[in-house]
Amino acid sequence: MSFTTQNRLIIFGLVLSTLLIMAIAVFATINIQKNLNEAYQNFGQVISKILAIESVEITKDATGKETFEILKTHSDSILKSHQDIVFIEFRDENGKLIYNAKNKLHKISKKPNISVSSPMVNIIDNSNIGSVTVGLSGSIVGKVSSTTRASILFVFVIVWLVFAFVILINTYLITRELRIFHDGVSKISSGEFGYKIEGKDVSDEVQGLFNAFNDMSARLNVYEEQNIEQLTLERNKLEAVLMSIVNGVVVCDNNDKVVLLNNHAKQMLELEDDQLLDTNIQNYVDTEGEYCFTDKIEEYKKLSLEEKSSKPVIFNITIDGRILKSIISPMFTQNHDYVGYIIVLIDVTRETEMDKMKSDFISNVSHELRTPVTVLRSYIDTLYNYGDEFDTDTKKEFISTLNTEIIRLNSMVNDILDFSRLDSNAKIEKCENDLSQLVDSCVSQVEVLLKDHNLKIDVDKDNDIPLLCFNYESIARALTNYLSNAIKYAPLDSTIKVKLFKESEKNQVTVTVRDEGIGIAPEFQKKVFERFYRVENKTHSVKGTGLGLHLVKTTIEKHHHGNVFVESQPNCGSTFGFSLPIAYMDDELI
Repeated sequence: MSFTTQNRLIIFGLVLSTLLIMAIAVFATINIQKNLNEAYQNFGQVISKILAIESVEITKDATGKETFEILKTHSDSILKSHQDIVFIEFRDENGKLIYNAKNKLHKISKKPNISVSSPMVNIIDNSNIGSVTVGLSGSIVGKVSSTTRASILFVFVIVWLVFAFVILINTYLITRELRIFHDGVSKISSGEFGYKIEGKDVSDEVQGLFNAFNDMSARLNVYEEQNIEQLTLERNKLEAVLMSIVNGVVVCDNNDKVVLLNNHAKQMLELEDDQLLDTNIQNYVDTEGEYCFTDKIEEYKKLSLEEKSSKPVIFNITIDGRILKSIISPMFTQNHDYVGYIIVLIDVTRETEMDKMKSDFISNVSHELRTPVTVLRSYIDTLYNYGDEFDTDTKKEFISTLNTEIIRLNSMVNDILDFSRLDSNAKIEKCENDLSQLVDSCVSQVEVLLKDHNLKIDVDKDNDIPLLCFNYESIARALTNYLSNAIKYAPLDSTIKVKLFKESEKNQVTVTVRDEGIGIAPEFQKKVFERFYRVENKTHSVKGTGLGLHLVKTTIEKHHHGNVFVESQPNCGSTFGFSLPIAYMDDELI
């Protein structure tokens, strides 16, 4: 048990007062005892003198024997009347014992406490005729001393008890006021602003202190209400901003505990409600069972504050096949006190896939360009060096191969140029054109390719197709791309169906190209129009840049306000199409 300074002072005061009272009591007892002894001594002296004078008077005319009897009778009568006298002893002028009378009320062995002697003097000639010795037991002094000590002790105990009671009562009153004040302070420290102290039967000074406390509590309550309202508003604003951010945001305190995360972070990390709140972020496990944040957060925590501020930690994590770019940045107060960190999650799956497709595109283009260039170079070199040795048919075959490779090379270069041109914001020129005539023209251009695959094209056109405003070259390239792909993927001896029809309810004209090829799985159909994307499967061996269908989409949707679509089932063929609005002007729909 620990003692406070106040308790120590109270105990010290109580001990000091006890010692002081004891010292006073001892001093008083000693003085009283001393005075009693002196008074008793004087009392014995008086008795012995009186007895000496009386003895001289009653024996002045008596003989020796008579003197003995007289002294005996007189001393016995005195002993009977005074219980405190132990003995009376008479001696002559030579010190010879004349008579020794002892009080029968006292034990023989009891020794007197005080012995007093007085001379017996002859009054006539003033001569010494003997002496009287009186022995006193001191019982009266003992009784008086005992009574005195008991009285003093009783008074001491009463005074000490009263003094201690007064101290305890005073201490209780003081501590009661302090307890009341302490309870009030505890209420305030726990956030119970507005709490009032009801002080009754307290001193004016303490009542003033209580009043000041109540006033402070009321002011704090008003301030808290205003402050809470402001803080709530600011917190709601902050949460609204965080929740509206398209990227995931995870806020952690200085102990790695998650204190806030927005809905996008929950979706990216595949969390349910507040599953990660108030838990350690390092305990989060990704879909592969790895503690994906642990190492990087430990790396981040080893950095100095300057390094954390100037160089955030950036890394990628994988959640269910999606790639999330994670950026750890420090979080400071207005006073620049470090209070935790923020993890920003950005879904870079598409960008990563695009980077991969770009890399594949560059590799494919390099390979695709190298092949026709190599063929052209080898065939031209052969014709140049050995052309005179070839017959006409061989030369025609060589020239046909050269023409095919040149067309292929030109097509790839045109795709790349069109990609750069159409993906830009530059406008392309448009004018009224006959879409029906364009379909016939494109079909005629690809008929030369049908013979190699033993294919047929069946064209079905509505008769009421109106004139449309479009860029003839761009739309022709888009339709040619559909036809070329259909020829590439259509099986031998099959028919490619081309349809041109008007959709009056949608105010548009639609062109579709259907083949009977290998088809496209549903999971790939949404991606076939993306740039650089090429469907790869065990039956797919057709080479290309992966830009053709993306150029179709850009041409139709971006520059002609139409839309592209694909309908396909694996092993059941595919239908690619596009629709153009019937009426628009200056690139804007009427």
